[in-house]
Amino acid sequence: MYNDNILLQVDKPSRYIGNEINMVRKDPKSVQTRFAFAFPDVYEVGMSHNGLQILYGLFNSRPDVYCERVFAPWTDMEAIMRAENLPLKTLETYSPLGDFDFVGFTLQYEMTYTNILNMMDLAGIPIKAADRLDSHPIICAGGPCAVNPEPLADFIDFFFIGEAEEQAHKIFDIYAQMKSGNFSRRDFLEAICVIDGVYVPTFYNTQYKEDGTIADFVPNNNVAPKKIKKAIVKDMDAVYYPEKTLVPLIEAVHNRVALEIFRGCIRGCRFCQAGFIYRPHRAKTVETLVEQAKNLLAATGHDEISLLSLATNDYPHLEELVDELNGCFVDKHVSISLPSLRIDAANQTVLEKVQKVRKSSLTFAPEGGSQRMRDIINKNISEDEILEGARVAFEGGWDRLKLYFIIGLPHEEDDDLTAIGKLAADIVEIYYALPKEKRRRPPGITISTSCFIPKPFTPFQWHSQNNEQDFMEKQRLVKRNINTKRASYKYHDADISVMEGTLSRGDRRVGRLIERAWELGARFDSWTEHFKPKLWQQAFADTGLTLDFYNFRKREYGEILPWDFIDIGVSKEYLIKENENARPKE
Repeated sequence: MYNDNILLQVDKPSRYIGNEINMVRKDPKSVQTRFAFAFPDVYEVGMSHNGLQILYGLFNSRPDVYCERVFAPWTDMEAIMRAENLPLKTLETYSPLGDFDFVGFTLQYEMTYTNILNMMDLAGIPIKAADRLDSHPIICAGGPCAVNPEPLADFIDFFFIGEAEEQAHKIFDIYAQMKSGNFSRRDFLEAICVIDGVYVPTFYNTQYKEDGTIADFVPNNNVAPKKIKKAIVKDMDAVYYPEKTLVPLIEAVHNRVALEIFRGCIRGCRFCQAGFIYRPHRAKTVETLVEQAKNLLAATGHDEISLLSLATNDYPHLEELVDELNGCFVDKHVSISLPSLRIDAANQTVLEKVQKVRKSSLTFAPEGGSQRMRDIINKNISEDEILEGARVAFEGGWDRLKLYFIIGLPHEEDDDLTAIGKLAADIVEIYYALPKEKRRRPPGITISTSCFIPKPFTPFQWHSQNNEQDFMEKQRLVKRNINTKRASYKYHDADISVMEGTLSRGDRRVGRLIERAWELGARFDSWTEHFKPKLWQQAFADTGLTLDFYNFRKREYGEILPWDFIDIGVSKEYLIKENENARPKE
C-alpha cells in the first residue's frame, strides 16, 4: 500500500487502500493466473459499474485465477507517483501491474482512452503492443466501446467483443495449459483468436485509399478469422451472477444492489447503440431475481435495489417482480428504484408499489421534442402517451421528473428543438390540473439534452455530426424556448461530444491522435473540468488528422467502415433499411 505520508497528501485516500467488505483474498503464489481488472476512471465511478462486480466475482470463482482491481489515480496521486517513481498497484495485494499475467481494461466510454495509456505508463508497461516482450502482461480490453476497437488497436493485445461470462473460461483454460510449457505471447494470441468474440489487432492489416477511406481490411495470419462474431450469453438464469458484491469504502456514484433483470432491447431506436449491440432480448425469471436480491442484500447491507436494464418497463413480469421484492424486503426498509423507464409505459400500479419505502427519482427519455423527430428516430411514442405517462407519475405522488432529449439528430429542424420547451410546459400544466390536495408543492421538471453522436452499428452510423458551434446554438435555442419557471435546463458539453464522435467512429490512425493527446497531457477527458480542447486541437494538428474527415462528413453505404469486420448479429442491410426508413415523409 502507498504509505500514510502519500495518502495524507491526496484527495479521497480511500480510493487507494482496498480492504472493502467482500474483497476477495487469495495467496498470489497459490494461483496460476493473475488478472488485473483495470477501470480507466476514478474508484467511485468504477465501483458503481455492475460489469466490474460480475467479472470480479466470476474470475475469482476459479481457484486458479486471482482477479484484483486497479483504477485510474486522480491527478494529485499521479503527480506524487511520477515524482517519487511509484508504480501503479492493485487494491487487493498492492502489487505492481507488471507482476500480472493479464491487465484487462473495460471500455465503457471513449473519453477514458487517454487514461488507459496513462495507466499502462504509470505501471511501467509499454503502451504499444508491438513494444511489449513476453515478460510483460497481456493487455486485453472489452465492453461496449470494443465494438469499434480500431482506435485502440495499436495499444491492446486482444479485445473481447460481446459478453465475456462464458468465453472467459476458455481463455483462462488455454492460458493455464500454455503457461506450464514454453510459449510466446504470439502463441497464446493465435490459440485464442478462434474463440468467438476474440479480436487480435496485430493479425490484421488495414489499407487506405487516397481519400483516406479504407480500401481493404484483411487478416495477415492464417489462423485469424475474417469476421469476429460477438459472444452472447443465451441463458440469463444459468449464467454466473455474484452472490456478494464489493461495498465501496467511500460514497460511489451508485451505492446499492444492482439487479440485472434482462439484457437486450425489444425496441429499435435508430440512434441507440446499446439497443443493437446487446441484442437479442433475454430476461431472467422472477424466481432467479428474488434469490439474487436476497443474496446481495444479505452480503452488502444496502437498503436499495436498482432494477437494471435498457428499459425496465419492458420486463414482462415487472409487477410480479415488484410484488415479490416488496413482500421480502419492505419490512426491512429496502426500497426499489427504476432507473430506466419509458414514459409511455409508466404504470401507476407499479409506481405506487416501488414507493412503499421511499420515492426514488423518476427519469423519462422522450429523446425527441416533436412527434416528427420521435418518428424519425423510431421512438414509437406519441405526445398523448408522454402526457399520460407524466399524469400517471404525478398521480402516483411524484412531483420531480427528469426528461432526457437528444439534439443534433439527423433531419432535425428548429421546430423539433423548440418543441422541447413546449412539451415541458404541457407537462407542468398536467400537474396543475390535479386536485389541490394532490399538489403538495410546485413541480420540478429537469430537462437534459445530450449531443447526438453517430455510433457504430446503428442506422445513423453513416450520418455526419454537428460541430461544436452548431450544438451550442441549438442548446441556446432550446433554452430560449423554455417558458415555464418550473423547468430547469442542463446540457452536455458540445466540445466533449465532438471529440467522442471522433473516437467512436475512428480507424486505426486515430490511435496516433489518442497517443499524442496523452503525451500533451490529456487525462480524465470525460470530466468537464479536466477536458482541454486545445490539447486535442494540437494533437489533430500534429498528426494531420481532421474533424472534417471523422465527424463532419456523410459516409456512403459502399464505404468500408472500421468496424465492418465485426458481426454483432444485426446485418448491415438491415441498418441501411432502417436509415432509409428514417427519412422524413414528403
